[in-house]
Amino acid sequence: MPDKNDKYFAAHKEITKVAKLSIYSNTILLILKLFAGFFMGSISVLSEALHSGIDLLAAIIANYSVHKAGKPADEIHRFGHGKFENISGTIEAILISVAAVIILYEASRKIFFGDKVELNGDLIGIGIVIMGISSIANFYVSRKIMKVAMHAESIALEADAYHLTTDVYTSIGVFIGLVLIHFTGNPIFDPILAIIVALMILKASYDLTKRSVSGLMDVKLSDNEEGTIRSIITEHYSQFAEYHDMRTRISGAERFVDLHLVVPKNQHVGDAHDFCNHLEKDIKEKIPNLSILIHVEPCDEDCQICRKLDFCKIPLHGR
Repeated sequence: MPDKNDKYFAAHKEITKVAKLSIYSNTILLILKLFAGFFMGSISVLSEALHSGIDLLAAIIANYSVHKAGKPADEIHRFGHGKFENISGTIEAILISVAAVIILYEASRKIFFGDKVELNGDLIGIGIVIMGISSIANFYVSRKIMKVAMHAESIALEADAYHLTTDVYTSIGVFIGLVLIHFTGNPIFDPILAIIVALMILKASYDLTKRSVSGLMDVKLSDNEEGTIRSIITEHYSQFAEYHDMRTRISGAERFVDLHLVVPKNQHVGDAHDFCNHLEKDIKEKIPNLSILIHVEPCDEDCQICRKLDFCKIPLHGR
């Protein structure tokens, strides 16, 4: 179907575009933060540089994963490549956890083990400006990526946007800390803020790990989505006896549903097939990226619905 392919390529192009935007922005911010942190001797700014470095690596992984996840099913991956995004999110979570541990170690040495905190006061102004630029840039890029991630239902892009949102808050924190150091002359704020940055990164890592692993474990669709499916099936209740054993799962942006549908035992196979196609079409119009498998079963002699009504409730197929 050409229209479906056109939509796929347009969505894939937009996803790739914003994934690359994250790579470019993180590269520039990494260079700026390394420059400022190194010459200032600021552990908080260097911590932010490490954070941006990890985010750059995560953005590269996200770019690769959305490219792989966007490929259609093939002979080897019959259910598609959606879980590449969950794997990417798990790797990103591990990477930012490593960054947080390094930051905690370095900042703790400054506070608890007597390492002297020394800052180049002449360059604090540069650090303040760079942290301000970082906050604004990450806010813009994260909003843009999140918008595409929500539309495309990409967990890899969503993770990338979430990282950058965390960067916004941590950059603002370091910005405030440098301003305090500038006005008070007390450099102890530097490692304290570095620890706060690290704790925020660990929280982001935990949330991302939980979301990514749930996708690998074939978690069910949301209650709202399952409710939508059941509601659509119920709307067609005059055309079947009952349904049961409905199962749902999520794989990246893809959704899968299978269920058993009970129809009159003397219904023609072609009629049952046409009804299933109609039902699938109605459900897919409400829930995108959905694959449905319906197992058709004939009702038996003890069909409770027919026994209650004394006749088959389904038009044209009475027994």
